[in-house]
Amino acid sequence: MFWRSVVVKLWFTILLLVCFVLIILTVLLLQFFENFHINKAEEEMLQTASVISTLLESHQQQEIVMETAESVKSASSHVLITDGAEQIWTAESNVETFAKLDEQWLQNDPDLSRVMSERTDVKKVAETEDGKFLAVGTPLSDSEGGVFVFKPLNSVEETTQQTTKTVFLGAGIAIVLTTIFAFFLSTRITAPLMKMRKGAFELSEGEFHTKIPILTHDEIGELAIAFNRMGRQLKQNIDALNQEKEQLSGVLKSMADGVITLNHKKKILVTNPPSEQLLQSWRYEEDLAEEELPTPLHDLFESVISEETEAMTEVTVQGRNWVIIMTPLYSNTTIRGVVAVLRDMTEERRLDKLRKDFLANVSHELRTPISMMRGYSEAIVDEVANSKEEKNELAQIILEESERMGRLVNELLDLARMESGNIQLHKESVEIELFIDRILKKFHGVAEENNVRLQSEFPSESIGSSAIDPDRIEQVVTNLLDNAIRHTSDNGSVFVRLYKDDHNFVITIEDTGSGIPEEDLPFIFERFYKGDKSRKRDPSKEKQGTGLGLAIAKNIVEAHGGGISAQSKEGEGTTFHISLPQKGLSK
Repeated sequence: MFWRSVVVKLWFTILLLVCFVLIILTVLLLQFFENFHINKAEEEMLQTASVISTLLESHQQQEIVMETAESVKSASSHVLITDGAEQIWTAESNVETFAKLDEQWLQNDPDLSRVMSERTDVKKVAETEDGKFLAVGTPLSDSEGGVFVFKPLNSVEETTQQTTKTVFLGAGIAIVLTTIFAFFLSTRITAPLMKMRKGAFELSEGEFHTKIPILTHDEIGELAIAFNRMGRQLKQNIDALNQEKEQLSGVLKSMADGVITLNHKKKILVTNPPSEQLLQSWRYEEDLAEEELPTPLHDLFESVISEETEAMTEVTVQGRNWVIIMTPLYSNTTIRGVVAVLRDMTEERRLDKLRKDFLANVSHELRTPISMMRGYSEAIVDEVANSKEEKNELAQIILEESERMGRLVNELLDLARMESGNIQLHKESVEIELFIDRILKKFHGVAEENNVRLQSEFPSESIGSSAIDPDRIEQVVTNLLDNAIRHTSDNGSVFVRLYKDDHNFVITIEDTGSGIPEEDLPFIFERFYKGDKSRKRDPSKEKQGTGLGLAIAKNIVEAHGGGISAQSKEGEGTTFHISLPQKGLSK
């Protein structure tokens, strides 16, 4: 973690670079100063030798020359003077190493012997058993001898060591200063970068209001400006994407059709509520896991991916019909997934079936009376009926069938107006008990003719008046009473009860007839519904119906803001409940 820091990397790089330069410079300086001190010492020694040589040429007295040599040379230097013969003079050094240096040694040294043989100056680093020393020689002009000066090398090395210490001290100070400077510089450079790093993390977490302070006007300052501009632009883009996402989500949620988006791995990406309900029903029906696709969707997906074209299918799930249209989604030229639109066609299929059933029922209802009217009319025209009574009987049948056709057409027109919402109610205040009692009196005679007991029960507390359309409500009650009496066997009962609850008054009509089969009960309020023949009493006592009465009754009650329902057990009887709101009741 320590080496991953930009500050440390920058600091270490600068320090390493400076140390590398300082090491090379130190080595070169040490080499230079070492050679410099040796050369300087040799030059001084050669100068001393030249001074002594000059003195010997001008003064021949040994004592004067030696005194001068002692004063000219350094304390550590050793001077040896030879005339090329057997005479030799020495100016002793305070170093005992040079005690063994004599003329014989000079003659044995090939470099120093050149002073006398070649009459040239010589400088060299000589070596004996006691150590290394500097040696210089210069020839005498008036003889074959020369002046030789020797100096221990350690005296020069001491000066070199002092210089080395100074160089190392300077290098150490330079390294310390470089470290401080490098750390300061790296901190100054990386501080804005660290703030940008923090700002980037905040941006990744959704904090788009983050702003980096601009401290400088160099490249880093420009980078901070660009970062802030990027943050503002990113916020605008994210806001735009969120807005688009919310709009898309709102559109998908408000769609009546289901929408499912799948990626190329068959993973569901986007759904809306209708598609979720369908998937739940589908998985329940096929016993699938949450992530599994239903079989029709899976097959359709494979077809779309392989053929790269739109595909459609129709399925039935939990009794509802769905049409599925699946289209590929492209990323450039590659299919990245599919989108499926699921449309619930149940109502359309039901309406289509109702339309077909309606046409069939109307055709059936009209065909019988038209056939009868045509047949009896032809009988009259062809004079099949000879007597007046026979003709009157045939004419009466034709009249009854025409009236039946008229009732059918009128009821169809009434039902059409009601279902289109164009029903007009003429409401007025009506005493409910008197209103129901008046209707019941009309049916007492019919009930006696059919050997049916007609009974009623009213509440002890008067319901009072209510604002209803009396003609329409009477049509409903009349239709239900007529059906109850017609479908009740001899010595049966029809019971009418009137009561009220918190918000409605309720009329119930209960019979002890044959009842309605359980499979027919959900459809009794549809157009052209007719009871099964097993529910019919004596055909001679029954008035032929059109099958529209209950459908009309339902529309009339619902137009008043109420409701109608039925309960029945086959072989035990049927009970109808008419519930009308008490709004506008007055006592």
